Amino acid sequence: MNTLDSLHTISSTFSSTEKMPVLFLGHGSPMNAIEENQFVAGFRNIAKILPQPNAILCISAHWFTKGTKITAMKMPRTIHDFGGFPKELFDIQYPAKGNPHLAIETKELLLPTEIELDQEWGLDHGAWSVIKHLYPDANVPVIQLSIDYSKPAQYHYDLAKKLSSLRHKGILIIGSGNIIHNLRLFDFANFDKENYGFDWAIEAREKINHFLLDNNFQALIDYDKQGKALQLAIPTLDHYLPLIYTLGLKEKKEELILFNDKLVGGAASMTSVRIV
Repeated sequence: MNTLDSLHTISSTFSSTEKMPVLFLGHGSPMNAIEENQFVAGFRNIAKILPQPNAILCISAHWFTKGTKITAMKMPRTIHDFGGFPKELFDIQYPAKGNPHLAIETKELLLPTEIELDQEWGLDHGAWSVIKHLYPDANVPVIQLSIDYSKPAQYHYDLAKKLSSLRHKGILIIGSGNIIHNLRLFDFANFDKENYGFDWAIEAREKINHFLLDNNFQALIDYDKQGKALQLAIPTLDHYLPLIYTLGLKEKKEELILFNDKLVGGAASMTSVRIV
């Protein structure tokens, strides 16, 4: 079979559907996988209004690589990529299938960027800890796309645009991270305090939300030029870039809706985004 015939066969696996929404989920603590709280309720409420997807493509803060990879195994393992939490959390398994055909199609869509088909990774907690609240029966296949840490935000925004055709094939694309995420300044003693943020975090959330709702995505790509508050909010790019992927998929006439828009521990946000 030649390459064009092969790609046609792969593409025909996913029939045309109504355009899927795009999500960015503020995933927060791994404990959100097993706790009942307002943020988990927010994920479940969103799931009630989502069309049923054929598969999920997740971009997680916790798969940060040199170059870009995509999971291509039939059955991804559940990765417990954290420490110091109760055994109950480590016992969680999320047995969603993978989708090698979708991995290959995604690889082709992203050309000429070279994407490595990965057989080792699986589903890290940035993926399974939130997806399990959307689809608790693990009945939707999930693949993950890694984030190339050597590239700037503009690169990731532009790369995301190449994924847009997947939305018309029933693929739900999810970015998972935290827009404000400074664990060095996190106030663990006040973790449970309602909507608690330091002054810089409150300022950063106000600025970022304004940029989001005003569709000023270039300002968010150029986050390091927006003042001290955003520099403190985004000390590293790992948890921020999944948002940039989500924004890269928004079309002009689509609506951007915020939910779970709360600060936690003074120095992090759970703000999540739905594009529809």
